[in-house]
Amino acid sequence: MIPIRPKHKKFSKDPQTDSSLRHSLHDGVAHFLMSGSLETYISAYALFLKATASQVALIATLPAALGSLAQLFSAWLGHRINQRKPIMVTGAFLQALLLPCLIILPLLSQPVSVFMLAVLIMLYFFAANVVVPQWCSLMGELVPERKRGRYFGLRTKLATSASFIGLTMGGLFLETSDRYAMTWLGFSSIFLFAFTARLYSTWHLHKMHEPVSHAISLESSFNLKWLKANEFKAALSFSTFVVLMNSAVAIATPFFAVYMLRDLHYSYFQFMLNTGTAVFLQVLTLNYWGRINDVFGSRALLIVCGSMVPTLPLFWLLSTNFWYLLFIQVLAGIAWGGFSLSSGNALYDLIPQAKRSTYQALHNVSLAVGVFLGSMVGVGLIKLLPQTVEFGSRQWHWHSILLWAFLFSALMRTLVAVVFIPKLHLFGRPRKKLAVSQLIFRFTRFNAFMGLAYEVVAREKKHADRHSSQP
Repeated sequence: MIPIRPKHKKFSKDPQTDSSLRHSLHDGVAHFLMSGSLETYISAYALFLKATASQVALIATLPAALGSLAQLFSAWLGHRINQRKPIMVTGAFLQALLLPCLIILPLLSQPVSVFMLAVLIMLYFFAANVVVPQWCSLMGELVPERKRGRYFGLRTKLATSASFIGLTMGGLFLETSDRYAMTWLGFSSIFLFAFTARLYSTWHLHKMHEPVSHAISLESSFNLKWLKANEFKAALSFSTFVVLMNSAVAIATPFFAVYMLRDLHYSYFQFMLNTGTAVFLQVLTLNYWGRINDVFGSRALLIVCGSMVPTLPLFWLLSTNFWYLLFIQVLAGIAWGGFSLSSGNALYDLIPQAKRSTYQALHNVSLAVGVFLGSMVGVGLIKLLPQTVEFGSRQWHWHSILLWAFLFSALMRTLVAVVFIPKLHLFGRPRKKLAVSQLIFRFTRFNAFMGLAYEVVAREKKHADRHSSQP
């Protein structure tokens, strides 16, 4: 086994738990090698098969929404058989077997190939979602609570690094094959690489240890007493915020690949650089976000990063310059790194171990359905709204009809943030209080440019305080 972390640094004093957590790191790396090389380019593959923008949006979201229903089945099955690992391993193995089937789609006629792509991706997500509730339940039991932020920060950093490597390799495969008019060979290479990575991931899932307490700790009913408790109300408030925010994000998300590849005429290499920049910035910042999460809790990160996310689509309206859009992806990587880590950790803080599997499944199903509905709003916008808008004697012409989706996504994200962020009350183990200015200061020690930004904010605050203190 590749030593991802030095052996003398243990994750747990229990040897079986420590070994399982190391296997989980390897699983995460291999899994994200697969997803980074494959899922990033599914929309590009749909365009290669001559799918329309609306079809791309459907393929990007509907299979995930339908596949998420497998989490409910998985939670029920885990409760019935009182085992998690067999479900996890079977789901991951079946997911791997689907990937080589994608290679033959260009040999079919256009309508059939696009339809079969949607079917295969739906089965891909169905198999993946069979794994999720069991994995979350198992990891919640294995990872020591006091190390949760740092462990998942490390795992997410390694996994995101692997996703970046997979994304880069996929882009290089496509760029090279496209130059020689053999794009199909590039996509085939991606699918075979993803297949191999998922098999390796499955082997490490198989090597993980499942504690004997599972039969007691996996599941219990959502009794009326718990549903009335502040703990459940906090969880519901959190889930509503995350689902609505991701729904608003999904209004635009399926169209970024179409915008770059079709409307801006990006090469596969340029598309890879743009997409990979956000992933790379998540890698750079995740460890730091993890330490902040451990000390100050998930709420501080959700407030700051949840306030950054709404502005991101607006920047895409201002320029089509390649380097400008790369810089926007730098900001996106920072914001989404903190948001993803804190929203993932929050469920562990909010939900008791005995109820976590079912609640996680319900949360993720709601999330997938919300993403699908958000994308359908985006489809409606690009179909119904005009590309040219008249203001009296003046006209405003979008260079791409997809920009309507970007604008509306930003507005809806802002609305969700304004309504829900003040209402977030995450319960769990006590955390230190952290002012927003302190969080900015802690984070800006990582980046000199942001440090300068903090100085400006601090001076403005000092100036305002001086004036407010005057009679």
